[in-house]
Amino acid sequence: MTVAAEERRALAIVERAYRGAVETQFSDGLYCAYLFHRHLGGLDVLLRGPAVGYAVRAARTPVPRLGKRELTTVNTPGKGLDVLLAAGVGVWTEEQDLRAYGPDATSGLLPGVRTVPAGAMAARWPGYRAVFYL
Repeated sequence: MTVAAEERRALAIVERAYRGAVETQFSDGLYCAYLFHRHLGGLDVLLRGPAVGYAVRAARTPVPRLGKRELTTVNTPGKGLDVLLAAGVGVWTEEQDLRAYGPDATSGLLPGVRTVPAGAMAARWPGYRAVFYL
């Protein structure tokens, strides 16, 4: 991506991962990123720290339960990333955080998610119209 292309986009940095199914079932950070992309005219998302797990294919996890009730409306980060990528959002992960996530994380990276060395996106900040944490 060229600097000229970045100037029309904003950069959202996501460092905190999953915040809880019940609290975020109506809106999560990735859904907010989709809305920012639409309203700001373009967005890149940088996943750092535990949030790199959003970009890694995971084994099927059991449906969360609250007492005897199954919570079937829970958001799935992988599906949220699919929506972002299909909408043209650039999704990046920092390589060192991806390696720290686990030995198979790089090979399990969702298609379309790109990696970048730690600190490389900070060097690009001046080219973005806005940079914020989400």
